[in-house]
Amino acid sequence: MSSPVSSAGAQPQPPFQPRRPAPPVPRSPSRPQPQPVLGPPAPAALFLVVTVPPGGEETVRGLLPDLAGLQRSIGFASPEAALTCVAGVGSDAWDRLFGAPRPAALHPFEELRGPRHTAVSTPGDLLFHIRAGRPDLCFALAAEVLRRLRGAVVVVDEVQAFKYFDSRNLLGFVDGTENPVGQGAADAVLTGEEDAGFAGGSYAVVQKYLHDVDSWEALAVEAQEKVIGRTKLTNLELGVPGSHVEVNTVLDGDGREQRVVRAAMPFGRPGQGEFGTYFISYARDPHVPETMLRRMFLGLPGTGHDPILDFSRAVTGTLFFVPSADFLDEAAERGAAR
Repeated sequence: MSSPVSSAGAQPQPPFQPRRPAPPVPRSPSRPQPQPVLGPPAPAALFLVVTVPPGGEETVRGLLPDLAGLQRSIGFASPEAALTCVAGVGSDAWDRLFGAPRPAALHPFEELRGPRHTAVSTPGDLLFHIRAGRPDLCFALAAEVLRRLRGAVVVVDEVQAFKYFDSRNLLGFVDGTENPVGQGAADAVLTGEEDAGFAGGSYAVVQKYLHDVDSWEALAVEAQEKVIGRTKLTNLELGVPGSHVEVNTVLDGDGREQRVVRAAMPFGRPGQGEFGTYFISYARDPHVPETMLRRMFLGLPGTGHDPILDFSRAVTGTLFFVPSADFLDEAAERGAAR
């Protein structure tokens, strides 16, 4: 975890400047095969975040090349359920697992301490993002992954998530509307020539948010729509200054919108009063989602923080690099060569 960044008030945020040139992702057949980060939304998901104590590295490196095979075996009888698993590696674990070189933009998640709200930074060495059309398949794959890792990792977060009505979050609004698709999604998410040794990878930011649904539901629908910046029923943008939609719209110096692919899903335990959103975004450059988070938590001139934070509290925050599938296939050899 890194030192927190704080703000005593809404600070001017400079225009977004990409750290590296990002030419379109080439379609060459020789390009490394990515993990299934661009899979379509699924009715069920399971998120696992674990730490790797010293001594567990060899077991982890032994599992990673087998993930694709485990996914195929468990999902074989139900191809229509499209079981997938994405694995990511945190900054603190990378050197212990693989040594140098390391992905150019991989670093610990930075805590952001705003005037009223904080984006916390929490431990995480490995991320497993499992999706399927059926929750039992997600469960089965997660159980097998943890069986293989028994004694080598510590589970620090486990969330079983679900599709809620027509892709709505537990605040009642449609989520993930502005995700790019097709080649545009690949260009926004997959690393390329700017970090050629790790081409076909991606960066994943994860945060678990808990919602104050009682306070939220006490608002009139019109007030909720001003917070989000969309109509609740039809999901149309309203152009509300300072709304969640506006705060999360990041433009570069030429006025082009910088995109990520979001795969957030609801989760909860009604008996425990727990209603939440597990937020995950994939990006070619982590500076894009990090800029969004700075705008959300540290504020914008004239509007302050993202108003959704008055009803949603971040309780985790971690950054991972998601290597290509080809990299995972060679994980054991890469570890042995360190």
